[in-house]
Amino acid sequence: MSQESSEWLNQNVLVGFTSKRGNAWHYRASEQGDEPNHYELAIPVEDVERRLFYWEAKEFPVTITVPTNTSDVDIAGVDALTGAAYKHVPVGDYKAIGRSDTNEVFRMFKTSYAIHQYREWLLHTVANLIDDDELSVASAGLLQNGGVAWVSVELPENLETPQGFTIRPQLLATTSHNGTLATTFKQTATAVVCDNTLSWGLQDQGQVSRTRHTTNSGFRLQSVREALDIVHVAGDEMMAEIERLSNIKVDNYQFDRIIKRLVPVPSLESSNQAGVTRAENKTERLRSLWTGDPRVAPWKGTALGVVQAWNTYGHHYTGKAEKRAERNMVNALNGTTSKADKFVLDAVLETVGV
Repeated sequence: MSQESSEWLNQNVLVGFTSKRGNAWHYRASEQGDEPNHYELAIPVEDVERRLFYWEAKEFPVTITVPTNTSDVDIAGVDALTGAAYKHVPVGDYKAIGRSDTNEVFRMFKTSYAIHQYREWLLHTVANLIDDDELSVASAGLLQNGGVAWVSVELPENLETPQGFTIRPQLLATTSHNGTLATTFKQTATAVVCDNTLSWGLQDQGQVSRTRHTTNSGFRLQSVREALDIVHVAGDEMMAEIERLSNIKVDNYQFDRIIKRLVPVPSLESSNQAGVTRAENKTERLRSLWTGDPRVAPWKGTALGVVQAWNTYGHHYTGKAEKRAERNMVNALNGTTSKADKFVLDAVLETVGV
């Protein structure tokens, strides 16, 4: 996973509906180039194509260099030191995939690998599902130097639960040119209070469809109505789960038991001091989120607060800060966030006996 610079994020990630969700954490006006990457309302489809998907993935031949006689030499030329001649020989079972604008290669694949162009598989598909009065492009971006891309569509208005927890359900479309992701359409939601991606409460981890990069692959989503149903179902399921978790009481003693289960502090006999310190620091940070952080504390005393503390820690305190935006988005796309949400939910429910 590459480390995306702040300048990259401000020029290759587009953020919509800031009037409803606020600015992204990486917002830097001085690094946005000729135009801002934040939009008060929906992101125009043509801006996504013009600013992000103006290039295509391209196939390159894969070759090896072998010795040859001078009459058979090709562009590899003659070794200046030894005088030996070489030529390129194609590797028939493989091809390389890279960018058409820079010729940078992402990865080598078997010849059966099929390119899913971002413009066609993400943008044009999403554009066909947009209803100007309801669904609009809410975010789009490139990561790993263009090896991964996504486009999300959302309803224009936030959903707020009686518990004061505000969310934005979305349909997230993603694919890759570097082999890290299949083309996937999935239900997710964003917690507005902390800009976290949520998947807990969504059936099948929110996955709608998943298409591998093969020659016989094809689209599955067909209509605006289907896309609207997906987003509305995501909102309904998430709202119901928020209400359910907010009604499960968790006192401080139970919270400590849950955290000890999630973050066991190893003994010095089985680990070095650094491992013990990391576990203790993580435990202390989670307790601090639980008791006093505005992204979590309003729901303290409930299972919702525990899940929110764990989710917020994962989004904002895990790993290096300079990799945060890429890490969070890739984790949401590849299912890592869903697994983390299930991990904490299982610990909560088993501890409180629900």
